[in-house]
Amino acid sequence: MSKITKQQNGVLSVPDVPTIPFITGDGVGAEITPAMQAIVDAAVDMSYGGVRRIEWKEVLAGERAFRATGSWLPDETMEVFKEYLIGIKGPLTTPVGGGIRSLNVALRQTLDLYVCLRPVRWFRGVVSPVKEPEKVKMYIFRENTEDIYAGIEWEAGTPEAKKFYRFLHEEMGVSKVRFPETSSFGVKPVSREGTERLVRAACRYALQHELPSVTLVHKGNIMKFTEGGFKKWGYELAEREFADALASGKLVIKDCIADAFLQNTLLIPEEYSVIATLNLNGDYISDQLAAMVGGIGIAPGANINYDSGHAIFEATHGTAPNIAGKNVVNPCSLILSAVMMLEYIGWQEPADLIVEALEASFAEGKATNDLARFMHKGQPLSTSEFTREIINRIKN
Repeated sequence: MSKITKQQNGVLSVPDVPTIPFITGDGVGAEITPAMQAIVDAAVDMSYGGVRRIEWKEVLAGERAFRATGSWLPDETMEVFKEYLIGIKGPLTTPVGGGIRSLNVALRQTLDLYVCLRPVRWFRGVVSPVKEPEKVKMYIFRENTEDIYAGIEWEAGTPEAKKFYRFLHEEMGVSKVRFPETSSFGVKPVSREGTERLVRAACRYALQHELPSVTLVHKGNIMKFTEGGFKKWGYELAEREFADALASGKLVIKDCIADAFLQNTLLIPEEYSVIATLNLNGDYISDQLAAMVGGIGIAPGANINYDSGHAIFEATHGTAPNIAGKNVVNPCSLILSAVMMLEYIGWQEPADLIVEALEASFAEGKATNDLARFMHKGQPLSTSEFTREIINRIKN
């Protein structure tokens, strides 16, 4: 098995036949993961004539892992992702009532995948609730390890919550908790280092892809030292490390308060390109922007550590148990995440083939039912029919 490695100069070394670990996922994962793999394999074969191909290596997480091993996230799975650098996953069920808070969060935290990258664009033919969806083209860099994802909180009425309040009240002089006996408490850590590495990645991405601006989205008008710190440290980082690009106009950095930004994305989306933001803001922003171009079914995502090279690409939607096994699910979120994966390892040709096939199919109204039902003369296809449609377009 050939591993992708990162060289001392920071560039990935990708063999012709890299091993890519994958998690099938729960619910609809059993349908969208094979669809994604078949489409990727077809595009790679068409691009490289058999010289390059992906060797898929399945690892377990979620319900399938629990049934097989008794663990929701086996240590072996984490070790494989650490060893092979790049992976891809379907949606995972998170256990209810205890254990891991979130399997997705556990993967991101353990591998320190500090960037959640969510590109959002419109495909011609896809019906959108906004008037000019073609103006929506943004790349969200959402901080993945701090803010609410740190998971530091205590439930109301517990000894820990009472102890925390006593500390706030007696040691820190906090008197603004209105109902302390029935309050839960959470801590929102935001660091200079966490901010800087996220903003650095966003600025480098903007310059590499010749994108016009980076916008720091925050709520610093209220949270002065956390979200306000994010804004302050972000500007300082840009001015310190990207001074020449700022001076030449190759890079523009600006900021916007989160609630105003959500409004602006509807009114003037063309004003924004690369977005750098904290975790909770990024959650809202990425889902709103996805809805503006047709829904989360065509929204890809990646979790990346640009320093170590580790990256896990993923479907951004849930397990959808209500439609699992019915051959109707839209596989495009995972397919487009695989496109991001191909681009990340430098295999641009198959990535372009997949995108071109999707664009052509959508333009003719051929899509799974969630999209086709709104299209002009839409032709609803099952998951397997849609997969064959895209593969035929790639090959022809």
